Amino acid sequence: MQQTEIIRYALLAGLLITAYLLILAWNQDYGSAARPADAGAATADPLLDLDLPETGVPQPAPGAAEPSREPADDEVPDVVAGQLPELAAPSPDAAPLSQEGLIRVRTDTLNVWLDRRGDLVKVTLPGHPVSLDTPDVPLTLLDRTASFLYVAQSGLAGPDGVDARPEGRPNYRTDRDLFEMGPRDTQLVVPLVFEDDNGVRVEKRFIFTRGDYSVRLEYHVSNPLSRPLRAAMYAQIRRSGGQPPDLSPPGMGMRPYVGPAFTLEDTRYKKVSFSDLESGWEARVRGGWVAMLQHYFLSAWVPDSEAEHLYRGRQRPDGTYLVEFIGPIVEVPASGSQVIAATFYAGPKIQSRLAEISDNLNLTVDYGFLWWISVPLFRVLDFLHGIAGNWGVAIILLTLLVKLVLYPLSAAAYRSMANMRRMAPEMKRLQERYSDDRQKLSQEMMSLYKKEKINPLGGCLPLLLQMPVFLALYWVLYESVELRHAPFMLWIDDLSAIDPYFVLPLLMGATMFIQMQLNPPPPDPMQAKIMKLMPVMFTVLFLFFPAGLVLYWLTNNVLSIAQQWYVMRQIEQKAGAVKGAK
Repeated sequence: MQQTEIIRYALLAGLLITAYLLILAWNQDYGSAARPADAGAATADPLLDLDLPETGVPQPAPGAAEPSREPADDEVPDVVAGQLPELAAPSPDAAPLSQEGLIRVRTDTLNVWLDRRGDLVKVTLPGHPVSLDTPDVPLTLLDRTASFLYVAQSGLAGPDGVDARPEGRPNYRTDRDLFEMGPRDTQLVVPLVFEDDNGVRVEKRFIFTRGDYSVRLEYHVSNPLSRPLRAAMYAQIRRSGGQPPDLSPPGMGMRPYVGPAFTLEDTRYKKVSFSDLESGWEARVRGGWVAMLQHYFLSAWVPDSEAEHLYRGRQRPDGTYLVEFIGPIVEVPASGSQVIAATFYAGPKIQSRLAEISDNLNLTVDYGFLWWISVPLFRVLDFLHGIAGNWGVAIILLTLLVKLVLYPLSAAAYRSMANMRRMAPEMKRLQERYSDDRQKLSQEMMSLYKKEKINPLGGCLPLLLQMPVFLALYWVLYESVELRHAPFMLWIDDLSAIDPYFVLPLLMGATMFIQMQLNPPPPDPMQAKIMKLMPVMFTVLFLFFPAGLVLYWLTNNVLSIAQQWYVMRQIEQKAGAVKGAK
């Protein structure tokens, strides 16, 4: 009975892992398929039946250089005084990015292109190459091309908002088109200035900080009029659906979540898929944030104010998707000034930094339903990396710690298996005696287990206890950007990708085969054949796992072999001493 149960649990564990990964892959492929953008789509939105103001194409200021093929219109939310809007108006059509007329910003962490409206139309990350084969080609996060759109926009709407004027959004002035952070600079300020015919002055100020992927956006509004001005800040992210064009998923064909996410009053982390936006989505939250996620990276708008904001999203007729926040009405006193601010983040999902920017933003590193295991695992792994300086060594040390924590239970299981191996001749004798009476055989076997104080299911514990840790560590290695392109040694130059030569999976299969030899042989020939196939099945499965995960399992197997050999030797020595005393 014991051997049958071990085989059942081992097969069940392998099938559960495979089914779990296949379900995830299926959901990513078919669960939220996005429609491709249609560049020729009409600008009218059939989902809306609201009396919203239309905004025309802003005309360039005399002598100002403008990017070619600008969007035909811009979405400026309709904000009624004292109220938050109910649904979004149309947003701009996609337009290829032209270098002409753009303002370029270079820092140590970000390359940013701004248009004359102060929208972020392209962002690249110089510290994160697209691949190890092209270390000098930075990853492009935001971009505006003929086939792919991903931009971040912001403005002031409401009764007196400069972006809600009948003549359209303003074109800001600046003294130069290139801003670079110097080697000794800690901050870089990019001021964009607009002044209307009434003397109302708006400075749209972008503040970049050395070593940081967040950009502080401040609207400095100066009001020379004899009456107060009322406006509300809005910030948007607009994106084409589907996976990023220059990133390919790692092993197992897994495709991580790509789409919007929010934080709500009752849900700290809410994913709203592209398909959910087809009919429109909105919520009101105090403070909060809105983000657009992809594997390892994200962009996010975080308002400064903790007042109630409207968060919403929808699909546009051209197939692109829009998410935004709209803040409360802010009053600029007569002959006075006011600052309205927010933070924009565009970069890797660094958990510690995201937690500093806003509550729950670090949850965009999505570890799934086993987050309660994955989060402490990553913290320990990060601590060990700080000591070892190598993520592969940190994984080995983490495996050692896990084995130490689970050693009491593992030792009990190994003792049970060793006792079963010792009792194999007696069990075989009972099987031969009661081969025609399975009920009597079961009774005699249970009596033997009770007499020898053997737990027939004890040998299953090591495998079952490892499954949650295995799956949790899978998500740690899969979701944590810190392990992206992290080298180990020799040919392993990226622990988040599969082993290019499959050496680690083959070694893992060999150690699994050795483990099988230490276990008592199954009494049934068919069961014995299945057990011999287990190392082959797991080896094939692990061929497509990230190298870091295979390294963990290989190290775990080596330590398990050492533990099992040590426990079995102790029991054999003890049994030999008892026999010698008799």
